[in-house]
Amino acid sequence: MDPDPSSPYSKELEIACLAVQRAALLIKTIIAAVDKGAMDKSDNTPVTIADFAAQALIISAIHHAFPADSFVGEESAATLRQDPQLLERVWELVSSTRLDGDDDAADSEALLTSPPTREAMLDIIDLGGKGDGRSSSSGRMWVLDPVDGTATFMRGQQYAVCLALIEDGKQKLGVLGCPNLRIDSTTGQVVREDVVDREGYGLMLSAVAGQGAFLRPLGRGGLAPAQRIPARLRDVDMDLRDLRFVDCRAAKSTDFDKHGALAAQFGAPWPPDTDLWSSQMRYVAIAVGGCNALIKIPRRKSYRSSLWDHAGGMLIAEEVGCTITDLDGNPIDCGLGRTLAGAYGMVVAPEKVHSRVLSAARALINEEGGFHQCTPYTHENNKTYI
Repeated sequence: MDPDPSSPYSKELEIACLAVQRAALLIKTIIAAVDKGAMDKSDNTPVTIADFAAQALIISAIHHAFPADSFVGEESAATLRQDPQLLERVWELVSSTRLDGDDDAADSEALLTSPPTREAMLDIIDLGGKGDGRSSSSGRMWVLDPVDGTATFMRGQQYAVCLALIEDGKQKLGVLGCPNLRIDSTTGQVVREDVVDREGYGLMLSAVAGQGAFLRPLGRGGLAPAQRIPARLRDVDMDLRDLRFVDCRAAKSTDFDKHGALAAQFGAPWPPDTDLWSSQMRYVAIAVGGCNALIKIPRRKSYRSSLWDHAGGMLIAEEVGCTITDLDGNPIDCGLGRTLAGAYGMVVAPEKVHSRVLSAARALINEEGGFHQCTPYTHENNKTYI
């Protein structure tokens, strides 16, 4: 069942879903070029092109529909302005990617737009890259991550195309396109890096605040029908031993050992069945049902996550029944800049048990003497990950 088209934010949701679907289609084109040997994956060129081109297409569509809104995106166009060859490769993809493949494609594409020139494309990318994370005069700000999970993206594993609408610091809409996501009932809906959709285009999750979360197949043209994701974690007073955490063993900014100690206190399974590199895919995993909680204890108390690694995904998790706070018990404010500046760590858990998980996490941190000192993990493409 699709969301009611007369409900608040229905236009924003339609444009956002179409924009993410078109960007996901572009990224699939890049992966196909890598698979055919037409693009060298060893120098991260595919990642770079995907990031720039997808950001250009998404912001172009949203800015056309909602010109008063501001943006925050991970990329700026500085590199493209200095590299004419890379600029041409990005422009070729941006100028040629269109929704197609079904009777609704032309109407869907007409709702979007594309940059008319190379210079316009650079300026559109910079709307995100130079965004300061503060809402515009309209009070609205769109946050995007063209490819969340670049390392796994290049390995043919899970990644997400992410878009969220923030209004006065609060999430109002979230859309996550997951081109490799395949839900396999034989694994109890557990999301795994290497269980991927090889026949289709993956799945899209979306949510509007107070209206629930939805799941639909990604495609090449108009939007496929959506199904409501049950709010299975709302009003469920579970035993803490029934918590199923999602985590990332490879993340260097968080304390995996403390996470494990907390799970041990609860009698919950550890290490977790769901281990995902992409931050946003962890929210997807909670929404589709293979896990139900996430803890984030930083190694450094000063560490703050990038806004685009969480905006939108948090909303989807909330709409299936999770409560989300930082480790001080404060709500997450998404209007404080390009990071979650006010949020020290994070607890994501079903509403009825969140306070118990939070209390146990705080006690554990105090008992074990706080935080290790470390530097954030930097991948070979010079991006810092959580």
